[in-house]
Amino acid sequence: MTAGLPRWIYVPAAAGALFVVVPLAAVAAKVDWRRFVSLITSESSLTALELSLKTAAASTALCLVVGVPLALVLARNDSRVVRWGRPLILLPLVLPPVVGGIALLYAFGRLGLIGGYLDAAGVQIAFTTTAVVLAQTFVSLPFLVIAIEGAARTAGADYEIVAATLGARPSTVWWRVTLPLLAPGLVSGAVLAFARSLGEFGATLTFAGSREGVTRTLPLEIYLQRESDADAAVALSLLLVAVAAVVVVGLGTRRLRGSSAW
Repeated sequence: MTAGLPRWIYVPAAAGALFVVVPLAAVAAKVDWRRFVSLITSESSLTALELSLKTAAASTALCLVVGVPLALVLARNDSRVVRWGRPLILLPLVLPPVVGGIALLYAFGRLGLIGGYLDAAGVQIAFTTTAVVLAQTFVSLPFLVIAIEGAARTAGADYEIVAATLGARPSTVWWRVTLPLLAPGLVSGAVLAFARSLGEFGATLTFAGSREGVTRTLPLEIYLQRESDADAAVALSLLLVAVAAVVVVGLGTRRLRGSSAW
């Protein structure tokens, strides 16, 4: 038993753990194991899974491209603009996904703030695979930003200052000093962003719709199967839980290793 913790604290801790574990166990108990393989390998299921993996990977890459610089600006710049802008950037963490989807639709939709100009140029985003990627990026970007911002604040700027005083150019400091220091937070943030993208539902449905092979990701497929084939919905739910568990276990292993892995 861990030293310093009162015995009573394990009661609510166990209750919290059971609150999470019992529903997941209920899903596993409800699965028709005799038909499990056939249920998760149907054409529509495999198409949805493939689309989910591809769009989640694309959105994670997009999060890395814009999220790493954004996190560093938040961590290193203490101006009033940055302080006021930070809550807005992290707002999707608490924003209902369907509201995010509506916001994206009014921004990039055919008649949207930006989408109107894009449509005039012959570019349509809403209800396409690109819309799925953007919806996933919108909801997952704050997870990556928080992870990297925390890593940047923990690492501090001392090594970067030393490198600069020794004559290293800013780009050299970025590639040779900053990124290696941020590597643990970058991996954690990327894994969290991927997991969040993989499970995204509300924003995707609102902004991208549900077109098989184009925008129908695995969560949307589960929702549709729930109405027509409950056994298939349960099997696909368990599949999604398994994929998420692999991601979480991988993230936990990396954190347990800590900076020594780098």
